[in-house]
Amino acid sequence: MRDDDSAIRTASVAASRAEAADRRSAWLGTVLALVGVVSFSGSFPGTVFGMRGFDPYLLTFARAGLATLAAVACLAMAGVPLLPPRRHLRSYLVIAVGVVFGFPLFSALALHGGASTAHAAVVTGLLPAATAVGAVLRAGERPRPLFWIACAGGALSITIFVLTRGGGRFAVADLLLVLALVGAAAGYTEGGRLARETPGWRVISYSLVVAAPVTVPVTVVLAFTTDPSPDAVSLGGLAYVGLVSMFLGFIPWYAGLAMGGIARAGQVQLAQPLLTLLWAWLLLGERFGWATVAAALAVLVCVAVTQVSRGLGARRPDRT
Repeated sequence: MRDDDSAIRTASVAASRAEAADRRSAWLGTVLALVGVVSFSGSFPGTVFGMRGFDPYLLTFARAGLATLAAVACLAMAGVPLLPPRRHLRSYLVIAVGVVFGFPLFSALALHGGASTAHAAVVTGLLPAATAVGAVLRAGERPRPLFWIACAGGALSITIFVLTRGGGRFAVADLLLVLALVGAAAGYTEGGRLARETPGWRVISYSLVVAAPVTVPVTVVLAFTTDPSPDAVSLGGLAYVGLVSMFLGFIPWYAGLAMGGIARAGQVQLAQPLLTLLWAWLLLGERFGWATVAAALAVLVCVAVTQVSRGLGARRPDRT
């Protein structure tokens, strides 16, 4: 009998320690994800500064080329293979298309086409919900109906905001921002999955290496054909979006998603639109009314509901 009691106590202690370790991991993952979000929140202002001296296409490929140099240097110093495992090549291609090409290019074209940083921040505020949908599709989860209702509410909020700001119609810039949103969501989802077994810095590094056969030569061609006029401001913008937005920010971000889960750690992304609005005001001097703030808050509430409802009563075949 004593042996049984001892075994029960031992199992209870082990379970308590495992639960405490899970809580610590989730907390650390959330903190790391927040560091990534703060880094990403400066991407739109950095893009605006970069386009003062570079064509949006050149800026897109040059930032990737710059990030690739940093990635290769880190891989070489760590003494790990410079190429990703072949079994994960498809996932790395998805990340490359989504976050190396898609989001940077479409968002730069939208900003170049007249969208303000504040406007872009509101439209892309649905990124956490879009990432969650991607995780649902990839992981086979079955979230509660409230999740889909909240997603629809967020999309409706964005639609109303865009239509009221655009005279009752969608502008080309809005469609470009939606494409940027889809690209980022796909890249975040695949990156979060890979980061469960591969360190986050290697995930983004391998994604950049996979994209290098396109980004490097295209950067060289565009540098000679687009007549760039770099100055201190545009070079600073390029450095930020290339080294921080495209590389350094992804290291804590993917690590946070892996440790805390895509659903839980991804909640800190709710702060990104509001942080971007802050940077737009401080760095670019943009002025925006209460309608913009109200739309951002409405999206924030809807996305918060998607994150909470997704964690309640959902079937989870594997950890996300």
